[in-house]
Parts: sequence; structure tokens; C-alpha cells
Amino acid sequence: MILEKEKYAAADIEVLEGLEAVRRRPGMYIGSTSSRGLHHLVYEVVDNSIDEALAGYCNRIEVVLHRDGSVTVADNGRGIPTDIHPKYNKPGLEIALTMLHAGGKFGKKAYRISGGLHGVGVSVVNALSEWLVAEVRRDGKVYRQRFERGKAVEKMKVVGRAKRTGTKITFKPDPEIFETTEFSYDTLATRLQELAFLNRGVKIILRDERTGKEEVFRYTGGLVEFVKWLNSGREPLHRKIIHFESQRDSTYVELAMQYTTGYHENFHAFVNSINTVEGGTHVTGFRSALTRVINDYGRKNNLLKGDVTLSGEDVREGLTAVLSVRIPEPQFEGQTKTKLGNSEVKGIVESVVNEGLSRFFEENPSVARRIIEKCVMAARAREAARKARELARRKSALDGEGLPGKLADCQERDPAKSELYIVEGPLEEAQSRAGTGGSRLYFR
Repeated sequence: MILEKEKYAAADIEVLEGLEAVRRRPGMYIGSTSSRGLHHLVYEVVDNSIDEALAGYCNRIEVVLHRDGSVTVADNGRGIPTDIHPKYNKPGLEIALTMLHAGGKFGKKAYRISGGLHGVGVSVVNALSEWLVAEVRRDGKVYRQRFERGKAVEKMKVVGRAKRTGTKITFKPDPEIFETTEFSYDTLATRLQELAFLNRGVKIILRDERTGKEEVFRYTGGLVEFVKWLNSGREPLHRKIIHFESQRDSTYVELAMQYTTGYHENFHAFVNSINTVEGGTHVTGFRSALTRVINDYGRKNNLLKGDVTLSGEDVREGLTAVLSVRIPEPQFEGQTKTKLGNSEVKGIVESVVNEGLSRFFEENPSVARRIIEKCVMAARAREAARKARELARRKSALDGEGLPGKLADCQERDPAKSELYIVEGPLEEAQSRAGTGGSRLYFR
């Protein structure tokens, strides 16, 4: 039976208008529609407030979880523009919330450094919300506009007077989109605490009206406090936390690190306060510089014997580190921004870490010695594990051939103690004549 071929014409090409594309393919913009994607909505709105902080206009952010499942993010930044856009004849607030790739971060007039660079963050949140209400305090007035599933259901209007400036976004995730619409307090607290560590002096408040729980995050020590907090349950190898920062052209690099007596690496990397959990060029630059500096210092000061060369795995054992990079034009792989792709950042981070870590080692030789001793021990353990694996594989290979049980792989490396006996007559008699000691192979 021959099936009739379906026709494919221009009329079959569908054009998704407005934010409909976001609702059809939400995973492209927030990663997934699971709990992970749900919390990403909050991160997108908070990141806008953090961008205001990076620009120097915001020092207070408040996140409130409401009993009805909605969430509010409020800041004391400049506020989303509310004047009429000359081209679209709509308020800036409505454009920012209903049009993809609309925002003030494409040029460098409003924001020199920012995490939101695609102009889709808050509009995606709007598209995936059952409803969203935006309030802006600006020019001495309070402006308000309501949206439902990405569309404006009322015009922007003035609802009061304001002495301060800022933006407040309240939204309720759409149950038609998400598998769950229940926010986790602990998940949000982890991310907000990270942001407070990364942005010294910014006060971030998290309040849960469902339980009455509230926390305030504010750190003046920045990354040093971050590393200290990460190592709170671990035994540090050295008390002084390694910390340095530098700016090359328009790229700012800051690093804090401390070794522990443990065996696991605890590394966090951020670009413009966004957690790049999949790494990127900045992480590659850091790891390359760390391995090179420790090997160079070890050879220079005779801490590495013979032809020992420490691998990246060796120098990162027990390391707790936080790397923060701020760049004007980040190139992330996808809207979820989990991996950085800027090729030039690798060299910049490598140079900064090379210079800063080398200087620290020269100024603190006792700490450097302790770190390299730990790395050498890690290398020895790695080599011993490799030999053990090889031995196990060789033994299993012999076992697989079905050889006699008395035949075992030779353990002795000294030829003088390893002998081969060719036996004529009873095997037991030859063994008794040979005596004990060394490794011997009997063959009849």
C-alpha cells in the first residue's frame, strides 16, 4: 500500500508572534520545565537587580515567597524606564516585558557590565507566568502594569507617589508550563547567598511567608568570606586564604582559594555574578595557570624530586576556590548561561592567576611548601593507584587463561632473587632442594 505524500507549502510555515515561541519551547530559555527551570525564573529577575548593583545603583534586593505560590523580587535600583519608546509608541516597561531581545544592555550606555545580555530574561519570566505585575518607582511616581501569560491585560498607569526609585516584579509561574510550581526556600537561599558573597556590601533579603522564615545575606569580605564559609566544615591546610584581584583592560578577575587536608576539589566559577556550572574559557585559564605555577615553583625550590611533574588532578586535590570574572561582552553557550565561550578570557585569567599566585608563593614560602607537599602526595597516590590497576588487570588476564593456581605473577624486581627451575622428577623434591626466599618458577 502506497501512502499519499503530504504536501508541504508556504502555508505550512508557522510564524510564532510575540512570546508564543517561549511558551512553545520553554526549555530553550530556562533549561527545563522541572524544578530547575522554575527556580531559574527567579534567578532571571534577580540577575536584573544584580546588574543594577554592578552598575552602582542598587544595594538592596528583597525576594518574598507568597502563600499563593507567587514570588516578589524588589530592588532599589533606577527602575525600568517608563517613558514612551519613540519607535514602538509603548512604555519602556511594556516593551521590556513583552518583546524578546529588548533591553538596555546591548549598548554600553546604561550597563557597562551585566549578566543579562540577550534581552530575553524578564520577558521570558512574563511569558511563562500565569500572571505578572510590575511596579516601578521612578521620577517621583509609582507605575504599575499587569500581564497574563506574556500579554499586557491593562495599560501602564500611575498608582501613587514615590520618594525613592526601584523595580518590583511579582509573578506566579504558569502550572500549564511547569511540572511543579512550588519554590524551594533552600534552593533560592543558596543562590542568593552566592550573589551576596560575589557583590560585596549588597544586602539581599529572602523571606518566606509560607513558613515565616527569613534570612539576610550581606558580606563585606566578598570572595574571602565565601571560601571561609565553604571550608567551615573542613580542616584548612593553611590559615591564610590566598586572594588577589586585577583588571586587564575592561576585564576584571578576582580569585580566592584555600587548600584543605581533604581530597575533593570544591571549585566555583562566576561570570558577571552568574554561576557557570559547566565551566568555560575562564576555568580553563585558571586550571592551566595553577598547574604551571605550582610545578615551576616546586622545581625552582627543589621541592619536586627527579622528573616528577604534577598533573592538574594533583594540584587541585583538596582545593577550595572561587573565581569571579566580570567582562563587558560575555558570550555564553545558551540563554541559561552555564558555560563561557570568550576565547580571550582564557589568556587574561591565566595571566592574572600566574602573576598573583607566583607573588603569593614568593611572599609566603611556608604555605607554598605545604601546598606542594600535599600535591606531591596526591601524585604518589595517583601513581600507586595506577600501578594497582595495572597489576589487577594483569592478574585478571592470567586468571582468564585458566592457568594452574600455583602460578602467580612475579612480584620481585631484583633478577638475582628471581630464578627459573626446570625440573626433572617429582616437583616436591625440587622445591625442597631449592629452599625458601625470592621468587621461583618451577617448570616440568
